[in-house]
Amino acid sequence: MGRKRQGRDISGWLVVDKPAGPTSTAVVNKVRWALNAKKAGHAGTLDPDATGVLAVALGEATKTVPYVTDALKAYEFTVRLGQATNTDDAEGEVIADSDSRPDEEQIKAALSAFIGDIEQVPPQFSAVKINGERAYKRARDGETMEIAARPLYVDSLLLIDMPDPDHVTLELTCGKGGYVRSIARDLGQALGCYGHVRELRRIWSGPFDAEDGVSLHQIEEMARTPALDDHLRPVEMALADLPEVKATAEGAARLRNGNPGMVLASDVDYGDEAWASYEGQALAIGRYKSGELHPTRVLNIRN
Repeated sequence: MGRKRQGRDISGWLVVDKPAGPTSTAVVNKVRWALNAKKAGHAGTLDPDATGVLAVALGEATKTVPYVTDALKAYEFTVRLGQATNTDDAEGEVIADSDSRPDEEQIKAALSAFIGDIEQVPPQFSAVKINGERAYKRARDGETMEIAARPLYVDSLLLIDMPDPDHVTLELTCGKGGYVRSIARDLGQALGCYGHVRELRRIWSGPFDAEDGVSLHQIEEMARTPALDDHLRPVEMALADLPEVKATAEGAARLRNGNPGMVLASDVDYGDEAWASYEGQALAIGRYKSGELHPTRVLNIRN
Protein backbone atom coordinates (compact mmCIF):
# COMPACT_ATOMS: atom_id res chain seq x y z
CA MET A 1 0.00 0.00 0.00
CA GLY A 2 1.15 3.54 -0.73
CA ARG A 3 2.04 5.90 2.06
CA LYS A 4 -0.93 7.99 3.18
CA ARG A 5 -0.34 11.70 2.64
CA GLN A 6 -0.29 13.63 5.90
CA GLY A 7 -1.95 16.98 6.52
CA ARG A 8 -5.30 18.68 6.84
CA ASP A 9 -8.23 18.25 4.48
CA ILE A 10 -8.41 21.99 3.83
CA SER A 11 -9.88 23.45 0.63
CA GLY A 12 -9.68 26.92 -0.86
CA TRP A 13 -7.39 29.34 -2.67
CA LEU A 14 -4.46 31.29 -1.29
CA VAL A 15 -3.40 34.18 -3.52
CA VAL A 16 0.36 34.65 -3.20
CA ASP A 17 2.16 37.77 -4.36
CA LYS A 18 5.22 35.86 -5.51
CA PRO A 19 8.62 37.57 -5.19
CA ALA A 20 11.43 37.21 -7.71
CA GLY A 21 13.63 34.21 -7.05
CA PRO A 22 11.70 31.10 -6.02
CA THR A 23 10.07 28.75 -8.49
CA SER A 24 6.30 28.34 -8.56
CA THR A 25 6.71 24.80 -7.21
CA ALA A 26 8.77 26.09 -4.27
CA VAL A 27 6.00 28.57 -3.42
CA VAL A 28 3.35 25.85 -3.53
CA ASN A 29 5.45 23.65 -1.23
CA LYS A 30 5.87 26.56 1.19
CA VAL A 31 2.11 27.19 1.24
CA ARG A 32 1.30 23.51 1.72
CA TRP A 33 3.70 23.37 4.68
CA ALA A 34 2.46 26.63 6.21
CA LEU A 35 -1.16 25.49 6.10
CA ASN A 36 -0.33 21.86 6.88
CA ALA A 37 -2.44 21.01 3.84
CA LYS A 38 -2.73 17.52 2.43
CA LYS A 39 -2.96 18.62 -1.19
CA ALA A 40 -1.93 21.75 -3.12
CA GLY A 41 -1.26 22.94 -6.67
CA HIS A 42 -1.16 26.19 -8.62
CA ALA A 43 -2.97 27.82 -11.53
CA GLY A 44 -0.30 28.90 -13.99
CA THR A 45 3.48 28.83 -13.63
CA LEU A 46 5.48 32.01 -13.16
CA ASP A 47 9.17 32.10 -14.13
CA PRO A 48 11.48 32.35 -11.09
CA ASP A 49 12.37 35.99 -11.85
CA ALA A 50 8.71 36.97 -12.34
CA THR A 51 6.57 38.43 -9.55
CA GLY A 52 2.87 38.77 -8.87
CA VAL A 53 -0.18 36.54 -8.71
CA LEU A 54 0.42 32.87 -8.06
CA ALA A 55 -2.94 31.37 -7.15
CA VAL A 56 -2.38 28.29 -4.98
CA ALA A 57 -5.20 25.74 -4.90
CA LEU A 58 -5.69 23.63 -1.79
CA GLY A 59 -7.64 20.41 -1.44
CA GLU A 60 -10.80 20.35 -3.55
CA ALA A 61 -9.83 23.65 -5.17
CA THR A 62 -7.27 21.69 -7.22
CA LYS A 63 -10.22 20.31 -9.20
CA THR A 64 -11.07 23.85 -10.31
CA VAL A 65 -7.55 24.84 -11.45
CA PRO A 66 -8.39 24.57 -15.20
CA TYR A 67 -11.04 27.29 -14.83
CA VAL A 68 -8.41 29.74 -13.59
CA THR A 69 -5.69 28.74 -16.06
CA ASP A 70 -8.20 29.11 -18.93
CA ALA A 71 -9.29 32.58 -17.78
CA LEU A 72 -7.79 35.86 -18.96
CA LYS A 73 -4.75 37.13 -17.09
CA ALA A 74 -2.75 40.36 -17.17
CA TYR A 75 0.95 41.16 -16.99
CA GLU A 76 2.92 44.35 -16.64
CA PHE A 77 6.42 44.00 -18.05
CA THR A 78 9.42 46.05 -19.09
CA VAL A 79 11.18 45.35 -22.39
CA ARG A 80 14.86 46.15 -22.81
CA LEU A 81 15.18 47.42 -26.36
CA GLY A 82 18.32 47.00 -28.44
CA GLN A 83 19.30 43.54 -27.20
CA ALA A 84 18.21 39.97 -27.89
CA THR A 85 19.14 37.20 -25.44
CA ASN A 86 19.12 33.42 -25.81
CA THR A 87 16.47 33.15 -23.06
CA ASP A 88 14.42 36.19 -24.15
CA ASP A 89 14.88 37.66 -20.67
CA ALA A 90 17.60 39.38 -18.66
CA GLU A 91 19.02 36.09 -17.35
CA GLY A 92 20.29 35.04 -20.76
CA GLU A 93 23.35 35.86 -22.84
CA VAL A 94 23.11 38.73 -25.33
CA ILE A 95 23.13 37.19 -28.81
CA ALA A 96 22.37 40.29 -30.91
CA ASP A 97 22.22 44.05 -30.44
CA SER A 98 21.23 47.18 -32.28
CA ASP A 99 21.69 50.94 -31.93
CA SER A 100 18.27 51.56 -33.45
CA ARG A 101 15.55 52.81 -31.10
CA PRO A 102 11.87 53.28 -32.02
CA ASP A 103 9.85 56.26 -30.90
CA GLU A 104 6.50 56.15 -29.12
CA GLU A 105 4.41 56.25 -32.30
CA GLN A 106 6.38 53.42 -33.89
CA ILE A 107 5.91 51.26 -30.79
CA LYS A 108 2.18 51.93 -30.62
CA ALA A 109 1.81 51.09 -34.31
CA ALA A 110 3.71 47.82 -33.87
CA LEU A 111 1.56 46.70 -30.92
CA SER A 112 -1.54 46.36 -33.11
CA ALA A 113 -0.07 43.25 -34.79
CA PHE A 114 -0.14 41.45 -31.44
CA ILE A 115 -3.85 41.92 -30.73
CA GLY A 116 -6.48 39.22 -31.23
CA ASP A 117 -5.81 35.62 -32.25
CA ILE A 118 -2.11 35.36 -32.99
CA GLU A 119 0.50 32.64 -33.49
CA GLN A 120 3.39 32.63 -31.02
CA VAL A 121 6.61 30.60 -30.94
CA PRO A 122 7.59 29.72 -27.34
CA PRO A 123 11.11 30.64 -26.17
CA GLN A 124 13.98 28.17 -26.60
CA PHE A 125 14.23 28.16 -22.81
CA SER A 126 10.69 27.03 -22.02
CA ALA A 127 8.89 23.99 -20.64
CA VAL A 128 7.53 23.02 -24.06
CA LYS A 129 8.26 19.37 -24.82
CA ILE A 130 10.30 18.54 -27.94
CA ASN A 131 10.33 14.80 -28.66
CA GLY A 132 9.44 14.11 -25.05
CA GLU A 133 12.09 16.37 -23.51
CA ARG A 134 11.70 19.87 -22.09
CA ALA A 135 13.02 22.53 -24.45
CA TYR A 136 15.00 24.30 -21.73
CA LYS A 137 16.99 21.13 -21.01
CA ARG A 138 18.07 20.85 -24.64
CA ALA A 139 18.71 24.60 -24.84
CA ARG A 140 21.03 24.38 -21.83
CA ASP A 141 23.08 21.85 -23.82
CA GLY A 142 23.53 24.45 -26.56
CA GLU A 143 20.95 23.02 -28.95
CA THR A 144 18.78 25.32 -31.06
CA MET A 145 15.37 23.81 -31.78
CA GLU A 146 12.56 24.36 -34.22
CA ILE A 147 9.55 25.01 -31.99
CA ALA A 148 6.14 25.10 -33.60
CA ALA A 149 4.03 28.24 -33.23
CA ARG A 150 1.05 28.03 -30.91
CA PRO A 151 -2.20 29.98 -30.92
CA LEU A 152 -2.69 32.73 -28.34
CA TYR A 153 -5.57 35.10 -27.76
CA VAL A 154 -4.41 38.62 -26.83
CA ASP A 155 -7.18 40.83 -25.50
CA SER A 156 -5.02 43.95 -25.23
CA LEU A 157 -1.40 45.12 -25.34
CA LEU A 158 -0.92 48.67 -24.08
CA LEU A 159 2.02 51.04 -23.86
CA ILE A 160 2.26 52.15 -20.21
CA ASP A 161 5.56 54.01 -20.02
CA MET A 162 8.81 54.85 -21.82
CA PRO A 163 11.21 55.76 -19.00
CA ASP A 164 14.17 56.06 -21.37
CA PRO A 165 15.12 55.16 -24.97
CA ASP A 166 16.24 51.66 -23.91
CA HIS A 167 13.12 50.60 -22.02
CA VAL A 168 9.39 50.39 -22.59
CA THR A 169 6.74 49.20 -20.11
CA LEU A 170 3.71 47.35 -21.47
CA GLU A 171 0.54 45.77 -20.11
CA LEU A 172 -0.64 42.52 -21.69
CA THR A 173 -4.02 40.87 -21.18
CA CYS A 174 -4.16 37.42 -22.76
CA GLY A 175 -5.58 33.93 -22.60
CA LYS A 176 -4.01 30.60 -21.71
CA GLY A 177 -0.53 29.64 -22.83
CA GLY A 178 1.01 33.04 -23.51
CA TYR A 179 4.75 33.67 -23.21
CA VAL A 180 5.52 37.28 -22.34
CA ARG A 181 9.14 36.66 -23.30
CA SER A 182 8.00 35.78 -26.82
CA ILE A 183 5.98 39.00 -27.02
CA ALA A 184 9.08 41.01 -26.08
CA ARG A 185 11.27 39.10 -28.55
CA ASP A 186 8.80 39.41 -31.43
CA LEU A 187 8.08 43.07 -30.74
CA GLY A 188 11.80 43.82 -30.84
CA GLN A 189 12.08 42.03 -34.16
CA ALA A 190 9.07 43.89 -35.56
CA LEU A 191 10.66 47.19 -34.53
CA GLY A 192 14.02 46.20 -36.02
CA CYS A 193 15.89 46.74 -32.76
CA TYR A 194 15.65 43.42 -30.83
CA GLY A 195 14.24 43.14 -27.32
CA HIS A 196 13.94 40.99 -24.22
CA VAL A 197 12.01 41.05 -20.94
CA ARG A 198 13.74 42.97 -18.17
CA GLU A 199 11.01 42.75 -15.52
CA LEU A 200 7.71 40.84 -15.39
CA ARG A 201 4.77 40.98 -13.01
CA ARG A 202 1.43 39.18 -13.24
CA ILE A 203 -1.04 41.73 -11.92
CA TRP A 204 -4.15 39.56 -12.06
CA SER A 205 -5.20 36.07 -13.08
CA GLY A 206 -8.89 35.30 -13.54
CA PRO A 207 -10.62 36.42 -10.31
CA PHE A 208 -7.38 36.92 -8.36
CA ASP A 209 -5.47 40.23 -8.01
CA ALA A 210 -1.86 40.75 -6.95
CA GLU A 211 -2.85 43.59 -4.63
CA ASP A 212 -4.88 41.07 -2.61
CA GLY A 213 -2.00 38.60 -2.43
CA VAL A 214 -0.06 37.45 0.61
CA SER A 215 3.74 37.72 0.57
CA LEU A 216 6.04 34.80 1.33
CA HIS A 217 7.25 36.72 4.38
CA GLN A 218 3.68 36.98 5.67
CA ILE A 219 3.11 33.28 4.97
CA GLU A 220 6.17 32.37 7.02
CA GLU A 221 5.06 34.67 9.87
CA MET A 222 1.53 33.20 9.96
CA ALA A 223 2.53 29.59 9.25
CA ARG A 224 0.58 26.93 11.16
CA THR A 225 -1.72 29.53 12.74
CA PRO A 226 -5.43 30.36 12.20
CA ALA A 227 -4.33 33.79 10.93
CA LEU A 228 -3.18 32.24 7.64
CA ASP A 229 -6.45 30.33 7.28
CA ASP A 230 -8.23 33.68 7.34
CA HIS A 231 -6.58 34.56 4.02
CA LEU A 232 -8.10 31.57 2.21
CA ARG A 233 -10.55 32.34 -0.59
CA PRO A 234 -13.49 30.02 -1.28
CA VAL A 235 -13.22 27.28 -3.88
CA GLU A 236 -16.17 28.84 -5.70
CA MET A 237 -14.14 31.90 -6.76
CA ALA A 238 -12.52 29.84 -9.51
CA LEU A 239 -15.95 29.13 -11.01
CA ALA A 240 -16.92 32.76 -11.58
CA ASP A 241 -17.11 32.32 -15.36
CA LEU A 242 -19.47 29.34 -15.12
CA PRO A 243 -23.22 29.62 -14.43
CA GLU A 244 -24.40 28.41 -11.03
CA VAL A 245 -27.40 26.10 -10.59
CA LYS A 246 -29.05 25.34 -7.25
CA ALA A 247 -29.40 21.70 -6.27
CA THR A 248 -32.47 20.39 -4.51
CA ALA A 249 -31.92 18.42 -1.29
CA GLU A 250 -32.42 15.14 -3.16
CA GLY A 251 -30.29 16.37 -6.05
CA ALA A 252 -27.48 17.33 -3.67
CA ALA A 253 -27.41 13.83 -2.20
CA ARG A 254 -27.15 12.30 -5.66
CA LEU A 255 -24.50 14.73 -6.83
CA ARG A 256 -22.34 14.01 -3.79
CA ASN A 257 -22.26 10.38 -4.94
CA GLY A 258 -21.31 11.32 -8.49
CA ASN A 259 -24.78 10.78 -9.97
CA PRO A 260 -26.92 13.22 -11.98
CA GLY A 261 -28.94 15.37 -9.59
CA MET A 262 -31.95 17.65 -9.92
CA VAL A 263 -31.14 21.37 -9.98
CA LEU A 264 -33.00 24.64 -10.36
CA ALA A 265 -31.73 26.67 -13.30
CA SER A 266 -32.98 29.72 -15.18
CA ASP A 267 -30.16 30.98 -17.42
CA VAL A 268 -28.63 27.65 -18.48
CA ASP A 269 -29.22 25.86 -21.76
CA TYR A 270 -29.18 22.14 -22.42
CA GLY A 271 -25.58 20.90 -22.56
CA ASP A 272 -24.04 23.98 -20.92
CA GLU A 273 -21.26 23.49 -18.40
CA ALA A 274 -22.28 24.73 -14.94
CA TRP A 275 -21.63 24.18 -11.26
CA ALA A 276 -24.16 23.13 -8.67
CA SER A 277 -24.41 24.46 -5.13
CA TYR A 278 -26.44 23.51 -2.09
CA GLU A 279 -26.86 25.86 0.86
CA GLY A 280 -24.16 28.11 -0.57
CA GLN A 281 -21.46 25.48 -1.06
CA ALA A 282 -20.21 24.07 -4.36
CA LEU A 283 -21.07 20.40 -4.89
CA ALA A 284 -20.11 19.53 -8.44
CA ILE A 285 -19.21 20.75 -11.92
CA GLY A 286 -20.85 19.19 -14.94
CA ARG A 287 -23.29 19.49 -17.83
CA TYR A 288 -26.87 20.66 -17.47
CA LYS A 289 -29.40 18.34 -19.14
CA SER A 290 -33.17 18.34 -18.72
CA GLY A 291 -33.31 19.67 -15.17
CA GLU A 292 -30.31 17.75 -13.90
CA LEU A 293 -26.59 18.39 -13.60
CA HIS A 294 -24.51 15.49 -14.87
CA PRO A 295 -21.29 15.80 -12.86
CA THR A 296 -17.80 15.57 -14.30
CA ARG A 297 -16.12 16.71 -11.06
CA VAL A 298 -17.52 16.21 -7.57
CA LEU A 299 -16.33 18.68 -4.92
CA ASN A 300 -16.14 17.24 -1.42
CA ILE A 301 -15.46 20.42 0.58
CA ARG A 302 -15.09 19.74 4.30
CA ASN A 303 -13.78 23.04 5.75
